[in-house]
Amino acid sequence: MDMIFGKNKKEQPEPVRAKIKGELPTWLHGTLLRNGPGMHTIGETTYNHWFDGLALLHSFTIGNGEVHYRSKYLRSDTYNSNIEANKIVVSEFGTMAYPDPCKNIFSKAFSYLSHTIPDFTDNCLINIMKCGEDFYATTETNYIRKINPDTLETLEKVDYRDYAAINVATSHPHYDAQGNVLNMGTSIVDKGKTKYLVFKIPPTIPEKKKKKNNLKHLEVICSIPSRSLLSPSYYHSFGITENYIIFLEQPFKLDILKMATAYIRGINWASCITFHEEDKTYIHIIDRRTKRTLLTKFYADPMVVFHHVNAYEEDGHIVFDVISYKDHSLYQLFYLANLNQDFQQNSKLASIPSLKRFVIPLQVDKDAEMGENLVKLESTTATARKEKDDQVYCQSEELYEGIELPRINYAYNGKKYRYVYTAEVQWNPIPTKIMKFDVLTKSSLKWEEEHCWPAEPVFVPAPNAQQEDDGKSSWPSEYSTGFHSKPWNQLSSYEFGRVRKGTNIYFQKQCGRD
Repeated sequence: MDMIFGKNKKEQPEPVRAKIKGELPTWLHGTLLRNGPGMHTIGETTYNHWFDGLALLHSFTIGNGEVHYRSKYLRSDTYNSNIEANKIVVSEFGTMAYPDPCKNIFSKAFSYLSHTIPDFTDNCLINIMKCGEDFYATTETNYIRKINPDTLETLEKVDYRDYAAINVATSHPHYDAQGNVLNMGTSIVDKGKTKYLVFKIPPTIPEKKKKKNNLKHLEVICSIPSRSLLSPSYYHSFGITENYIIFLEQPFKLDILKMATAYIRGINWASCITFHEEDKTYIHIIDRRTKRTLLTKFYADPMVVFHHVNAYEEDGHIVFDVISYKDHSLYQLFYLANLNQDFQQNSKLASIPSLKRFVIPLQVDKDAEMGENLVKLESTTATARKEKDDQVYCQSEELYEGIELPRINYAYNGKKYRYVYTAEVQWNPIPTKIMKFDVLTKSSLKWEEEHCWPAEPVFVPAPNAQQEDDGKSSWPSEYSTGFHSKPWNQLSSYEFGRVRKGTNIYFQKQCGRD
């Protein structure tokens, strides 16, 4: 596994022509952008966790049946500091960096104090976000980095805190029909309160303010009070429909006091996030029109969700699908020590992800009996049982087990849909198959090939597509996509391997080969 997870990647700043087997559709053109960890060892120091690696940007320029590839490390402040010191000097989530032991005691004391309220890394390695005409490399801290999508040059550093009280934010925003970016962040102990903020960034800037960036017009849509001042929930994504936003406040919580003292106590920030198996998962439904949460308290069993799949409204209900885990063992598995030693045994200790469907009734009948199922849709076995006048217990329908990295035809985001494009990861975080899953019939179409590592699929609709699945699918790795061409022509890839002819096009990296 160290060939995949522990090896530093060389950047390719000048474009090279990729070798392709098969054919690309003539209408497929543009540039796709990728982001993910590329460097785990600096000098004699190594990151502890795979998700800590320095960000490596990739671009694939597609046109006339050809693909040209280039890559470049994000020149973040974190990257520059580490390279200059020839060792890890900036802390990441799973790796805490410490001062040179040769420094005097006063310098050490100052370093400890400066970490009491941590200033997080700008190693933006998770995603690419399109904001108006600009592109940003993103992570889950308060920092994002603007990039040039053509050259992959790193541009200015942006701090969300300059525009709203946001300490951490997701790297999986949504884009509405008007091109607005919708995202969520957590405001930690701001004016004595900890809350979750839903915010919007417009795609255009007013004519008189053309010199200003879009972030300066960031608008907080609503706030949701955290159930705990010092233990807010961790979340990786959220769901939207035409009229509602779905936020899961799960019992996977950040301990703020532990995080504030992690540096002094010699532990990493990841150890300050704990899954509380005795707690509940609270389902917050925000009305996008009134900017208020529904008064009814919806909750489910404890779970950990990294990826929302899709959500939609149907006959007075909200239907939303997620990939759910029973605990947080997946994150633990991605420590490099677990990946490179006894991997087969360690992987079986991680809980299996499940595609689950929840259904929320938008109106709760006051005359309904306690324990009555309020879900009236015949298409699902998911239930929502009234427990009190203002409290409803939701149980999911399990659609499929052992899949992750879900994507859909984004034209159907927030709408009733049928197909999920995903990777099969049964008992293994390394995908072995790619799959198209039909949520209506519960049937699936799978593909695999020996010595290949397929991963996250991204659907690209064909021009003038009439059906939801009329298009092509590419299959990249986890750290997801930006697009630099036609709106919604989103594809992604980590490295090109083969291209197959047929209904779908598959890009994959061959294991052990670079």
